[in-house]
Amino acid sequence: MELKNLGKTTDYKYDYSPEFLEAIPNVNSHRDYFVTLTSDEFTCLCPITHQPDYATIKIRYVPDKFLVESKSLKLYLTSFRNHGTFHEDVVNTIADDLIKLLEPRYLEVEGLFSVRGGISIVPFVNYGRGEFESMAKKILVDRHA
Repeated sequence: MELKNLGKTTDYKYDYSPEFLEAIPNVNSHRDYFVTLTSDEFTCLCPITHQPDYATIKIRYVPDKFLVESKSLKLYLTSFRNHGTFHEDVVNTIADDLIKLLEPRYLEVEGLFSVRGGISIVPFVNYGRGEFESMAKKILVDRHA
């Protein structure tokens, strides 16, 4: 497997670029375990005012056959920097892209956006496949009960 980004000169893009995402084999696919990835320097733009929005993005997943390659994830998240999008759309887009890439057993994405105008927005999305589908529904309900 040849990776496009790891160990190579980086050509940063500052508008949404899902093509940055790359997967690597999960050599421990025989067991269930969580991978947690946190990016505390996420930036995107408000699609209306074009003001910057800052967030910590938390991604947790139970991999199946693949893991996300971390440099590709960094480049992907950086690509939102000049992208105009609402907070809720950001977490759903990240989830959709990672589900398509990894086909994980379980995945959740949370955006902890900085307060702007006196309001903080914390969108959360999750997904479960197979035996993890009921867990995903329970977590979503319990989390917001």
